[in-house]
Amino acid sequence: MELCKANSQLERQILQVNPLLEAFGNAQTVMNDNSSRFGKYIQLRFQNASVKGAKINEYLLEKSRVVHQDEGERNFHIFYYMLGGISAAEKEIYGLLNPVLYRYINNQYGTDEMITQWSTKYLEVCNAMDMVGFHEQEKVDMMTILAGILSLGNISFEPQENGILKVTDQSTGWLKAAAGQFGVQEDELLNCLICTMSVTRGESINRYHSQQQAEGILDIFGFENFAVNRYEQLCINLANEQLQYFFNHHIFLMGQREYKEEGIDWETITFKDNKPILDLFLAKPVGIFSLLDEQSAFPQATDKNFVEKLNSSFKGNAHFEVVRSHMPVFNIVHYAGKVQYNASGFLEKNRDTIPANIRGLFINSVTPLLSVLFAATISRTGTLMPQSRAKLLKSIDDNFNSTRKLSVGAQFKHSLTVLMEKMFAANPHFIRCIKPNSSKKPDLLDSKLIMDQLRYNGLLETIRIRRDGYSWRPLFEDFAQRYRILLIKPDIPSNKETCLCILNNTDLKDWKCGHSRLFFKYWHQEELAKLIERLEHAATVIQKNYLKYICRRKYRKLIAELKQRKLQLEKEEEERRRKEREEEEERKRHLDMEQENQRPPVPMPRKRKPAPQPRPRSVIPDIVHRHLPPVPRPRSKIEVASLVKVTDTINDELPQADSIHEDEEVLQRQVKRMNTIHWFRQTQARKVVTNGAFPCWFHGMISRRQAEDLMTDKPPGCFLIRVGQSRNGYTLTYRGKDRCRHYLIEMQSNGKYVILGEDRAHASLIDLIEYHKTVGIQPFMEVLVDPCGQKCKQQPDYEELQNIIKTSSIDEENVDALEDNEQLHHELIEHPSLLSSSHMKDPHVPPVMKRIFERNARAEAKNIPKKWTQDESNIYNKNSSRPFPRLYPSIRLAMREIQQIQQHFSDHTNDSETKNS
Repeated sequence: MELCKANSQLERQILQVNPLLEAFGNAQTVMNDNSSRFGKYIQLRFQNASVKGAKINEYLLEKSRVVHQDEGERNFHIFYYMLGGISAAEKEIYGLLNPVLYRYINNQYGTDEMITQWSTKYLEVCNAMDMVGFHEQEKVDMMTILAGILSLGNISFEPQENGILKVTDQSTGWLKAAAGQFGVQEDELLNCLICTMSVTRGESINRYHSQQQAEGILDIFGFENFAVNRYEQLCINLANEQLQYFFNHHIFLMGQREYKEEGIDWETITFKDNKPILDLFLAKPVGIFSLLDEQSAFPQATDKNFVEKLNSSFKGNAHFEVVRSHMPVFNIVHYAGKVQYNASGFLEKNRDTIPANIRGLFINSVTPLLSVLFAATISRTGTLMPQSRAKLLKSIDDNFNSTRKLSVGAQFKHSLTVLMEKMFAANPHFIRCIKPNSSKKPDLLDSKLIMDQLRYNGLLETIRIRRDGYSWRPLFEDFAQRYRILLIKPDIPSNKETCLCILNNTDLKDWKCGHSRLFFKYWHQEELAKLIERLEHAATVIQKNYLKYICRRKYRKLIAELKQRKLQLEKEEEERRRKEREEEEERKRHLDMEQENQRPPVPMPRKRKPAPQPRPRSVIPDIVHRHLPPVPRPRSKIEVASLVKVTDTINDELPQADSIHEDEEVLQRQVKRMNTIHWFRQTQARKVVTNGAFPCWFHGMISRRQAEDLMTDKPPGCFLIRVGQSRNGYTLTYRGKDRCRHYLIEMQSNGKYVILGEDRAHASLIDLIEYHKTVGIQPFMEVLVDPCGQKCKQQPDYEELQNIIKTSSIDEENVDALEDNEQLHHELIEHPSLLSSSHMKDPHVPPVMKRIFERNARAEAKNIPKKWTQDESNIYNKNSSRPFPRLYPSIRLAMREIQQIQQHFSDHTNDSETKNS
């Protein structure tokens, strides 16, 4: 993606997905501080050398790490990022206390330096969520669920006299906190923790858990000890075996098969093929995973029975070893070495069952994120699918609700099959990561460890086959098109004869010619590149001399033109002087004539005026004179001007082809402008206007040229933000040292503002400006300094938006009233005290809210205080400008109860120590 940059926001969003996945899927292990605890397959979609989309598939997330980590290891990163990054006020909102209190992080935290790093990472994760498109309420729900997981880990149980478990007095507060954070009822969550409900022939049966089963409710894979290899390591090692087989198949098998098909003499290289190991795992009907699914189908089967079944089935297999032990263990001889597995918990982990009552509890949660997750359809590869796609695949794919649910092993096998199909259809390039040492220290090289990795990864055999074999195998056509220049002949065909002619004109040795392609050693490409380079140098010399000749010819031609021009100028100058002389002579002649005319004239003798003659009578009769048309009177200037004006108006109203086209463009621009004004009024006015006025850096829908004119006499660092003329968004105009730059500001679907090309989202334009006053804008890293205001003695360029300020108060009232009607359901969730009997008839009110109303009604009948008091509601209303957890008042009360219980036990412990002393 770095090489194919198109400076689009999609690229930034795709790049932000990876750190987001790593926060939730990576963790610190003994070998790696940022170990990926899941597998992922990334597909990038390209079109015209630019990225158009991406798809990521994940495989086998290590869910057991949530509830247990070995010494020197940590939980997933997101828990530490959250605890280190949120403020004290946010911790109170989410229901988080001192991190050392939580069992799911081993009651341990970190140093001040680590906490600072976690805080920075948390801000990066929040920004990644904004860039991807998460809304604020979704982020709050996500963090609340994470807090609920931590609270759930602190719930402990103790048996009663009747054998049924109950929550200990010390952990009742944690139960209430988890229920509030998950958005469910406290009593229903307790029932799901202590028993499993199943329906048989229409009858509900409750099966109560043991204390160990109750305290591992989220441990779908069960507890694991990384000093012992269990079910997770078996699946991971199977994936590694499959990938190693693909590597061997591509490097060794495909290469040697191609030699034989092309008729190349080749001595077969022996390598360690791991196909029998894959058959040991995946063969049907007798394979490790097939036998595991078979045993998982029997409710009475045990892990020991499963191991006995393996021992009897694979006793003579070279890659399976029977272990004599009282523990259910067995050995597998993998490609990389022998591994011993402890089968304790294999059957339960392979079933991966979630009881129906737990699933129903979270489907009915008032937190939409939990409800969506537990109601989602699970594909054959074990991943969640959107409901729309799940409906399309329902007829061909098993889902979560089907009666025949796939086991974890079956899902994992199917995901590996799909992955291998995609990889075999591609042209792979392999990157092998070699770890220099096992102590995670810099500048330390463990030679034995490196050699072991090279041997286990098959790189030693790869080096041998690359050295002895033919690593470059171009087709005849490709080779001829690339190297035909070596023949220095035009119009030659791209066939086998041309390739042989090219090679025979070189000094290359040890190459082979097959039926459809050529076979070269790895150094042949370098030698051919040197030949091409020699020709390129010769071409450069030819071009240099040719350009010299062309330039010299142009120079001589230019000199000749200059000389000709000089002669022409001389002729023109002589002609000009001649004309000036003639004009001067003509001027003198006219002057002499004027002087001659100014002399007094000589009087002439007066002539006698002739006598007038009588006028002859007209031959036209008088009757004819009477019928001649009258001579029209000349029009005045005013009348002529009015006629011209009317004529022009009529001509303008006539439809012309060019004018119609221009009118359509003008109309389109007006429509876009009106749409932008409507968008600004509906979504942006209240965000931009502060204290009844626009900020000094804000400008209306001015053009690029107008913005640059405002910046003409401004110093570098001056900036303004203007409303887009043809799109819903903004443009940041910046005065650089040499020119003005224009940065597009895009609006995310979640209401965030992002400068195109940047990887940070902002809640408002003010936040965006404040951030870039200290952090430069890519790629020139320019920092905002001074805002550019309006021109003096002129109306502001946002005059058409001024009415928005005047009517904002009226609009706010109308919008608030509308939002009150639309958010009634949300308020019922956040304020259960608002529930009344009329809401009980509303089918859209969640069942959990109806149960809260019923519980409050019973509490009033018994004079018991409600779960949510008026004080809690007032606290919530004061902070209603930001999103809160769905059942925030319940979480707040639970936190108080936990603190009181801890204080009570702390005082009791101190009193006991005082008495003993």
